[in-house]
Amino acid sequence: MFPFTENFNLTLGGSHPTLVNVNLSDSWTPGQQPIERRSAAEAVFHALRLAIEAQEIPLGSKLGSEAALAADYQVSRSVIREALRSCAALGLTRTETGRGTFVVSHRPTRELKLGSFSSDDLLEARPHIEAPAAALAATRRTTEDLERLSGLIEQMNQEDDAVAWVELDAAFHAAIARASGNSVFTKVVADIREAMARQSETVNLVDGRLGPNKEEHLAIFKAIEAQDPQAASEAMNNHLTAVQHAVSRIVRSH
Repeated sequence: MFPFTENFNLTLGGSHPTLVNVNLSDSWTPGQQPIERRSAAEAVFHALRLAIEAQEIPLGSKLGSEAALAADYQVSRSVIREALRSCAALGLTRTETGRGTFVVSHRPTRELKLGSFSSDDLLEARPHIEAPAAALAATRRTTEDLERLSGLIEQMNQEDDAVAWVELDAAFHAAIARASGNSVFTKVVADIREAMARQSETVNLVDGRLGPNKEEHLAIFKAIEAQDPQAASEAMNNHLTAVQHAVSRIVRSH
């Protein structure tokens, strides 16, 4: 993939991509009816993904700004931002600070791109970190730890905003690591927290995992509350396995 420049774009022709002179201010914007509000971020994401995968938007094209897309779809900029993050996680787009969002592929990658980490990185590492951390938390958790986890569970069950929910989700996993009393687990989970949140956001948006996610987190909490390390470890592993299956469905679809 050629790097993007201010005055050049990519087009597909013959056996190799060629550079053509374009003005990136002529951004691609959708010419379709406003998205229904019933599931705004999901609807916008699927509309963008379908347009990209159908090659209606050439490689290298610049999408409209958040403000332009929000106006066209008649949704908030936060909804657009959420949809664009999921497009980037699938490797369809890349956002460059100060320049905009560009289409870089017509097909999803085989793993989600989550900043410094990939979904494969998380799926391989998390069972070896978070399952034992949950088991230790069940044994070592303090009253303060339990109150913190209980509060997060309550907020997660009441939260309807998808972006706010994934931040609570990441905080819940960080609180379990802290409750384990193991500083290594605490540090590692803190380091991958942002990637975990972005993965959770994409999985919930694309695969409809919000409901099952809530149930799985409640099972983890109840095992820790009951001071049952085996049940806590199993509940965490069940959750991570479900996430792995969801990621596989996302990257292998289409």
